[in-house]
Amino acid sequence: MLPYAPALIAFVTTVEAGSFSAAARSLDTTPSAISKAVARLERRFGMRLFQRSTRVLSLTQEGAAYYERIAPLLRALDDASDVLHPSATAQGVLRVSAPGDLGRLLMEPIVRHFLPAHPALKLEMSLVDRHVDLLREGYDIALRAGNIGASELTVRELARLPLVLVAAPVYLERHGVPRTIQDLREHAHIRYTLDGKPYPITFENGTELTPPGVLDADSGAALRIAAVAGLGITQILRLAVQNDIDDGSLHVLLPDVPLPRVPVSVLHAFGRQSPARARLFVDFLAQALKKLA
Repeated sequence: MLPYAPALIAFVTTVEAGSFSAAARSLDTTPSAISKAVARLERRFGMRLFQRSTRVLSLTQEGAAYYERIAPLLRALDDASDVLHPSATAQGVLRVSAPGDLGRLLMEPIVRHFLPAHPALKLEMSLVDRHVDLLREGYDIALRAGNIGASELTVRELARLPLVLVAAPVYLERHGVPRTIQDLREHAHIRYTLDGKPYPITFENGTELTPPGVLDADSGAALRIAAVAGLGITQILRLAVQNDIDDGSLHVLLPDVPLPRVPVSVLHAFGRQSPARARLFVDFLAQALKKLA
């Protein structure tokens, strides 16, 4: 172990916790000890890693660059113990990114079943629809809906979930019910966007269209709200609106012209030797998604 490894751990924990006090709580020590450890690291390198004030602790440019390089290495060292001593329980910290709608649907089984079974695990969930950069942003796992292009990361498909086109009764009463794919071009659409681009409507027969949108949003929850309010037609994961379909708040359109199922995959950078916490969590997600599909 490097002689200054405790200082590195103090530095990385401070960055991720946001303060010396929070880092001290995480490492079961004192803020003074954390501050002194970081100061020793700064003296060793002859530069400031943090800008300190009475209110704010922020990384310097050098500190940010150093964190990006050292944090993955420390996580890899931590993961090595899992490879040497495989465990039936997850432990440590697992940082996960998931799409908003899908993440919210998975939270109930996660908090009811997975976390109680693994009390030594701390799970950090970020529910965002944008595609995070796992390595740069320090995530262990990213859950993605949609086709995954070429990637240097490890990709595992977990499930394929159905999409539907839906609209509220009030909208259909005003504008009519589309009976064909061509009819869709004459209607108002609430479009899902990813990285600023609208997601096209693609049918299993290969037909694709990207109609003009009256509202574009990068959140499935926003699409649902707008559709229930009668703003227009939206393409959305069926499980996100199943309750609305069941109670009549939304009607499924063109049920005889199916949309392809959306692949749901996980990405990670562990390679073939995933730590127990990642392996067990991914296996749990696969089972949970099968029940939702």
